This record gives sequence, C-alpha cells and structure tokens, in this order.
Amino acid sequence: MIGTRFAQAFAAKDSAALAELLHPQIDFRGLTPSRAWEAHDPDGVLEILLGSWIEPTDHVRELVSVDGEPFMDRERLRYRMAVTNGDGAFMVEQQAYLEERDGQIGWMRVLCSGFRPVDQTGSE
Repeated sequence: MIGTRFAQAFAAKDSAALAELLHPQIDFRGLTPSRAWEAHDPDGVLEILLGSWIEPTDHVRELVSVDGEPFMDRERLRYRMAVTNGDGAFMVEQQAYLEERDGQIGWMRVLCSGFRPVDQTGSE
C-alpha cells in the first residue's frame, strides 16, 4: 500500500522517494501539538516533513511499526518512529488518512503525537 511506502520513506528521510509518492497537486494538512500545517505541492510537503517535523538533527533510529488498511476510498495509516536528537530519545506516532490520485498521494491528513520522551530504561 502507498501509505506503507510513505512511512518507510519518511522514516528513512528519503526526500527523493517521498517526492515520487506525492502528487504534484497534493492537498496536505497536518496537525502537531503546537501547530496546523498545510501544503499544496510536493516541495511544501517535504519542507514540513523533513524541515520541521523531522529536522536534519533528528536521527530516526527505527520505524517501529506501520499499520494501514483501506477505508472506503481512502487508506488509513498509523506509524511509529524511534527518534534521537540532542535532547534525548523519543517516540513519535502519526495517524493519517490519504487518497491516491494517478498512483500518488493526492490528499492526506496527518495527526502527530509530538515527540514523546522515552525514559532512561528505554521504555515508552
């Protein structure tokens, strides 16, 4: 499913793979704990994903889980990533709904948990 490929490319910080998955006229909206985000082209989505949500100093250690399934004419997607940066270790989970257009993601809504600290024993 296209959602799984999106989550894998996002966790890998693979801008080329992400760009291939995004329709030129994508309708993208996201919500993080502190802000609403919107973009209408792949460059705008990439700036949000790899410039703000997962910054260059963030290291995605692992794509912990990916779960997706069709829902009517959309796809439901949930993925979880283990991330480290200068502030410590974190888990991040995002829930999304998306629609394909011409074999790419043409519409997407994402809700993000934010970076949730992992305690010193390594548990969530």
